[in-house]
Amino acid sequence: MIAIIGAGLIGLSLAYELTRRGGEVRVFDVGEAGGAASWAGAGMLAPDTEAPPSSAMQRLCALSLDRYPAFVKGVRADSGIDPRLHLDGILHIALTANDSERLRARVAASVAEGIPARWLTRGETVALEPSAAGNVIGAALFKREGHVDNRRLGRALRAACERQGVGISAHCGSIAIESDARRVRGLRTTDGFLAADVVVNAAGAWASMIDGLPEHARVPVHPVKGQMLALAMPRGLVRRALWYSDGYVVPRDDGRLLVGATVEDVGFDVRVTADGVRTLLDAVLRALPALRDLALVETWAGLRPGSADGLPYIGFGALGGYAVATGHFRNGILLAPATATMLADIIEGKACVVEPGPFSPQRLADPGNRMTVPA
Repeated sequence: MIAIIGAGLIGLSLAYELTRRGGEVRVFDVGEAGGAASWAGAGMLAPDTEAPPSSAMQRLCALSLDRYPAFVKGVRADSGIDPRLHLDGILHIALTANDSERLRARVAASVAEGIPARWLTRGETVALEPSAAGNVIGAALFKREGHVDNRRLGRALRAACERQGVGISAHCGSIAIESDARRVRGLRTTDGFLAADVVVNAAGAWASMIDGLPEHARVPVHPVKGQMLALAMPRGLVRRALWYSDGYVVPRDDGRLLVGATVEDVGFDVRVTADGVRTLLDAVLRALPALRDLALVETWAGLRPGSADGLPYIGFGALGGYAVATGHFRNGILLAPATATMLADIIEGKACVVEPGPFSPQRLADPGNRMTVPA
């Protein structure tokens, strides 16, 4: 039996992968399945645009992006819900000469690494994305990137897991790990005790707070707040995901345009604030003035799980039978397929396609190494 704490995209993707391999899996969450950061994100699949902090992270992100089409195809077939994957490229627009110089250099470096990217002139940018007319002077097109509807993906994963026989217990009043001095024994919830051979902590921003964990087994995850909003737009006004210096927009098939996102170190505060909304609106209207008359239809906030060195924790921790899958920060949605595959391989004792060492939950055991980014 494998028990997973956390029914977000990471936990559900792992449950889906393990069950497809023949494992017996149960998932527990104190909230709604597919909620928290999994629900609050924009679904960006942008490893080239975001520039991961290390070569190891770049490889993991690229692997996960490559696997997304097959991942979504399988989840859609097993759930009947389409997560609406779009891999039609992301435009990172330049509004200043400094933006242009920086993005041209990014494109050149990306092409040298074999990443499909191209610099567009102002005319080419506006022809491809008319909503960018105004202050734009050019754009970097990262061709293999895109976005997925993360809320639909969460619903699809839950349905696919349940059809595969995964037991999902949401809205648990409490969840605690039980262990002896050497290894985990299982989980105790308000419904009682469940013995488990492996317990996986995929609790996102709350991963370091799980009851029952010995102190030496806790990973240093911290919450990073992100506020977002949605505008109602005419269909086709914005054709693809766009980045600009202070944010991004992502079009949804339902007519909403997502605008994100703040990055705030304010603990577990998930309030939407006037300053947060103003910051998002100021940035998007400076970049895309054509949006100024659109209606504001939704605001929300979520908590991303941050790590000390910017890399996720994926693997077994400092307690027998205890595994961790958290700390993905802004890349949890992108990394769901690769995290599921990697951790499932580790649990089964198989070789991983990407070297797992840089993502080991035990890599930061020495406090003196806590700001070191593995290569």
